[in-house]
Amino acid sequence: MMVGKRHSGSRGQAGPAAVPLYGFEPPVGTPYGLEVSTVEDFFVQHDDWPWNPPRPGRATFHYLIGVTEGELLHDVDHVTRTVGPGQWLWVRPGHAQCWHPPGAARGTFILFEPDVLRPDLARLLAPLTTHEAPAVLSPHPDDTAWLQQTALQLLDEHRALGRRPLDVHHALRRSLLESLLLRLANSPGIVPVAAPTAGTGRADRYGRFLDALELHFRELHQAADYAELLGCSVRTLSRTARQATGKGVRELIDERRLLEARRLLGGARWDARTVAVHLGFTDPANFGRFFRDRTGLTPAAFAASEAPTHP
Repeated sequence: MMVGKRHSGSRGQAGPAAVPLYGFEPPVGTPYGLEVSTVEDFFVQHDDWPWNPPRPGRATFHYLIGVTEGELLHDVDHVTRTVGPGQWLWVRPGHAQCWHPPGAARGTFILFEPDVLRPDLARLLAPLTTHEAPAVLSPHPDDTAWLQQTALQLLDEHRALGRRPLDVHHALRRSLLESLLLRLANSPGIVPVAAPTAGTGRADRYGRFLDALELHFRELHQAADYAELLGCSVRTLSRTARQATGKGVRELIDERRLLEARRLLGGARWDARTVAVHLGFTDPANFGRFFRDRTGLTPAAFAASEAPTHP
C-alpha cells in the first residue's frame, strides 16, 4: 500500500522540528492521483507505522476519511480531533498531522492529489479545500447515508481496476469523488463559493499561490520564490495578491508564518528556539524580533499567556 512507501523516509527523524513533507506515491498500477481504501485495511497493513511511536508529517495531497463506526483520533495542526460515526476528517495539503492508534474506528479512506479535480469543480469546492476549512465535517443528517453509500461505491470502483477500460474506470472514480465532495460542501459551517467573475483567472492564480504557500511557507519566504513556482513574474503575483486581499505577497507569507508560530507556541507548547528552526529562521533572535514586532509580545510571553490555568 502506498502509505508505507511514502513515509519510509521519515524513519529516524526525531524532534518537533522534523515535520517532513511527503508526495503522493501510490502502489504500482494505481492510476491518476487517487487511491481509496478503508481505515481498517490501512491499520492492518501498517501495524508498526505511523503510530508506534507517533510521528508527525505533512503531505502534498488530501486525506479524507469518513468514519462509520467507533471514533478516530487524529492530530491536525497539533490539535487532537475526534471523529465519530457520520463525520469526516479532512487533512488538506500542508497540514501537520499525526496518527493515533485506530481503536474500533472503521470507515472509508480516500487519498487524492489536488489536480484530480476538474478546474470547474475545484472552484466550486474551494471552501472545502482551503487550508482554513474545518478539519472535521459534520454533514447534515439527511446526507449521512448518501455520503457513506457513495464512498462505498467509490471504493468498489477503485477495486475494480481492469474490469473496464482505464479511462472509463478513472472517469467513474473521479465522478464519484466529485459527487461526494460536492455533497460534503453542504455541511454546516461551509460558506458557498461566490459566483465567477471577470477576475476568475486572477482568482485561480491567487488560489494556486495559497496552495503553494501552505506547502512551502516554512522554507520559502520571498515573493520571487512563489512567482517561480507559479511560472509568473513577481509583479504579476504581487498584483494578484493585492487585488484579492489588499496585501502584498511578503505580508501574506509573514502572516502565515506568524499563524504557525502562534499555533506551535500556544496549543502545541513548543519552545521558541524549536519554532524558529521549524519556520526557517537562521537565528532565534530574528524570530523573536519577527514575533514581537507583529504581536507586541515576545514568544515566551505569548506562550505564557496561552498556558492553561488551573484553579
